[in-house]
Amino acid sequence: MTSDRQPGRRAVLGGAVGAAATAAASTLLGGTASAAPAHRAQDPAHLARVPALWREFRANPYAHPQIPFVGRAGRAGGDSRFPRRPVVADVRDFGALPDGSADAAPAINRAVERAALLGGGTVRIPPGTYRLDDVVRVGHDNVVLRGAGSGRTTLLGTRSLQELIGWYGSRYGGNKSAWSWAGGMIWLSPADRYRSLTAAIRSAAWPFEGWTGNRRDEWRTLSPLGRPARQGDWHVTVADTSPFRRGDRVLLRLEDDAGHGLLRHMCGDIAGAAEYTWDDKTKLTSYVPYEWPCRIAEVEPRHRRLHLDRPLPLDARPEWRPQLTTLVRPLVGAGVEGLTLDFVETPQSEHLLDRGYNGVALQCAWDCWVDDVTVNNADNGFLLVAAKACTLRGTTVSGRGSHHPYCCREGSHDNLVDTFTIKRRTRPAPANTQLHGINVEGLSSHNVWTRGVMEMGTFDTHRGLPFANVRTDITLDNVGQHGGDASAGPLYGARFTHWNVTVTNGRAGLVKIDGIAPRSATVAISTVGEFGQIDVPDFTGDLDTRADLYGRPGEVRPANLYDAQRSTG
Repeated sequence: MTSDRQPGRRAVLGGAVGAAATAAASTLLGGTASAAPAHRAQDPAHLARVPALWREFRANPYAHPQIPFVGRAGRAGGDSRFPRRPVVADVRDFGALPDGSADAAPAINRAVERAALLGGGTVRIPPGTYRLDDVVRVGHDNVVLRGAGSGRTTLLGTRSLQELIGWYGSRYGGNKSAWSWAGGMIWLSPADRYRSLTAAIRSAAWPFEGWTGNRRDEWRTLSPLGRPARQGDWHVTVADTSPFRRGDRVLLRLEDDAGHGLLRHMCGDIAGAAEYTWDDKTKLTSYVPYEWPCRIAEVEPRHRRLHLDRPLPLDARPEWRPQLTTLVRPLVGAGVEGLTLDFVETPQSEHLLDRGYNGVALQCAWDCWVDDVTVNNADNGFLLVAAKACTLRGTTVSGRGSHHPYCCREGSHDNLVDTFTIKRRTRPAPANTQLHGINVEGLSSHNVWTRGVMEMGTFDTHRGLPFANVRTDITLDNVGQHGGDASAGPLYGARFTHWNVTVTNGRAGLVKIDGIAPRSATVAISTVGEFGQIDVPDFTGDLDTRADLYGRPGEVRPANLYDAQRSTG
């Protein structure tokens, strides 16, 4: 358990960001953007409409059956004003050369350590090109790595994570390289967690990557819940409030029962989930017990009540032995800003054999951020791995083509990817490679992707039963595929929402989800048809989905579901 005595306050995102993203979408996709064209705004036949779903959500925002509450996604509850920490180190003073002539990673890491010793602050990387022959590690709270802007400061990666750390096999067996979904050349993770992860990799003891350590044993019980709680509740009753203080960061831990009632609940308790075969989904069941990081907003000892900073994502039923526990100490308040992370161009590896030319990874990070950062020629661009309430804003993935431009996995919750771009690849895709897009998997929930321009890729839901995620106000050329082992279980849990999405090539797959994702909402997407990768529902029977304004992107109000929830929730 860790503690910050003052929880962050929310701030409504400015309209200028949305306007800029709409203009960018129009430019990058030849005039097609997610906002309604100007000539339609004056046509009575194309007046914007407020769907009944929105009115229903406003009446029941924290426990709506199809739409999740994501109004507090992102750093500090969605506050768009990132801290401006004073500059305490300049990488040139530690030996970094801005002409790319020598490895700057040792100097940058020394500057980061200096900032950590001072209790935090900004590490300045002035304009220039700095060669990286090793990983840049941000492992201490309140340390910010700041370049002069993504067009002015470049870090040039020359080696892969496989070269630097070693072969990283999958804990599920086979010959897959876990660098296909883990690690970054800029790696934000608590220093102790980074050391334990890389030590396990070097010793071929393939680790779990989340909130309770390599073997999921680094936790202790603080208190069991004293009575059941419901999805959408903002407080829980515990047996003992004495271990808790306002601002503490803890885990809500839920075990599954023999009949897999917890997994069925993540699917909205639809009838088909009871008939689904769960026992052979070994990868999925390895993610359970479910761990949800949360923060204590207030303690009421008299009533044995704890108020939380976000509403509960699920019921906490007695048969799941709900309890609040400790977790590994997370990285808090760190950031990366204003730079391009480029890689010496190498051919993209065959699927699941990536060598780890990976961009920025946030792992066991909480209330951290990335702003104005471009990743070029990477295997994987931006990775959220057991990340909580982090914001990626103004980010771009470009170059020869990526496996995962954006990856969100291993119990990542409440993160925000805002104003993002996936550029069209500059090289043809090699044989036996795959492109995903904006990925989510591994019981991850309440994450948001918004104001996006995807010149390639797809809405990659990667099995592992993610639930309650939102993609809104996005334009895409829908050309990617999803992945995921059969042993990882269903593609979708309940309460996925796709809201105001323009598809430029007319492909339905993974965007039009009202026929496949249980208790989902598909609102104001383009007219699309099935071709390429086509999926069938994981569950039989009625999925209890909702769809509205089909074929009418740009005509829905609110146009951006995340912004609307921020304003009203």
